[in-house]
Amino acid sequence: MLTAFAQAFRTPDLRKKLLFTLGVVVLYRAGAHIPLPGVDYGAVKQCVSQTSGNQGLFGLVNLFSGGALLNITIFALGILPYITASIILQLLTVVVPRLEALRKEGQAGTAKITQYTRYLTVALAVLQGAGLVATARSGSLFTSCTVSSGIVPDRSALTTVTMVVCLVAGTAVVMWLGELITDRGIGNGMSILMFISIAATLPSALWTIKKEGSLADGWIQFGAVILVALAVVALVVFVEQAQRRIPVQYAKRMIGRRSYGGTSTYIPLKVNQAGVIPVIFASSLLYIPSLVAQFSGGTSSWKTWVALHLTKGDHPLYIALYFLLIVFFAFFYVSISFNSEEIADNMKQYGGFVPGVRAGRPTVEYLSYVLNRITWPGALYLGVIALVPTVALAGLGASQNLPFGGTSVLIVVGVGLETVRQIEGQLQQRNYEGFLR
Repeated sequence: MLTAFAQAFRTPDLRKKLLFTLGVVVLYRAGAHIPLPGVDYGAVKQCVSQTSGNQGLFGLVNLFSGGALLNITIFALGILPYITASIILQLLTVVVPRLEALRKEGQAGTAKITQYTRYLTVALAVLQGAGLVATARSGSLFTSCTVSSGIVPDRSALTTVTMVVCLVAGTAVVMWLGELITDRGIGNGMSILMFISIAATLPSALWTIKKEGSLADGWIQFGAVILVALAVVALVVFVEQAQRRIPVQYAKRMIGRRSYGGTSTYIPLKVNQAGVIPVIFASSLLYIPSLVAQFSGGTSSWKTWVALHLTKGDHPLYIALYFLLIVFFAFFYVSISFNSEEIADNMKQYGGFVPGVRAGRPTVEYLSYVLNRITWPGALYLGVIALVPTVALAGLGASQNLPFGGTSVLIVVGVGLETVRQIEGQLQQRNYEGFLR
């Protein structure tokens, strides 16, 4: 990986792309430290210092904002509204015929879907921004802080509208920065910003574990966390690179006096075909009971039950539900993102076939059969990655200080591998030596 980056910096055009990406990342991290208007930043700093861990209910947003949520900055919502909008549009593409037709139109249709994603991102940012402002005003953002109710001293309508507008504008700027990286930088811009947001929170979280540790001044606990993280990284790298290659043979076709086809290729089916989407779905769904319980008034038995069973990540019921939801969403997302019938039709149209399998319906059944078989280990792998760090570190008291446990490692390693793969691909295009040399 270091060799690829060194060679990239020696290539002028790649060096410009890398420096441009680094410049955008610096702007993104600078915006994550600009306070939101109308917020008493001194009270925010005091509440952040008094609160340890990742605030389980708001951990999802805080993770993808690089810690900007709890600091209530202009980039507090981070990249999460865009991620949510992208997932919603991808799910609606399977249901809405108009979106399905746009997806098949090529670049023009993709540009239209991207425009819809932007509009939906702004709409979600308005809702999430209003919810964040209301949560900060009520003092629910820092439940264990003594001055949490004074974070927003001015309760006027003008101040509230200004705060929501600034949060929405911050989300739009983050979306724009991600698209700039995609167009003029290296890799997928949204993935890069997600990578930076998570990586920015890990050092402080690890150091908090060391300071709060009770075993040999925290160094044993810190070392155990590092060992678990290294084991998770090794497993993620191994599985993320694994794939099942289905061979495809194209028959020769005579068009005029020329012969076309007769080549062999393959369809790569990754073991983790769904990526990190099932983990995000499962985490978001498990946050709903806690969210409803927190904003409902009074006390009741069901609120107590939710607080005991569905709030702490080390409870057996929470672990079981989390694992089952990850497995379910893995199969659900793969079923809607991988269209076996479309792939089989494209193969048949261009004269391709899987050796030993007839074209048409038998090819569809064969692809579905193989996909279901490799989705099982992929789904179980996601469940293990998401739960093993939490379970392994629960006895050390460190599970609440690691944002999302293994999910953060999964995203960081996955995006890092994909970015390095793109850099190496561009290097091969520029340094390719023909057969005459």
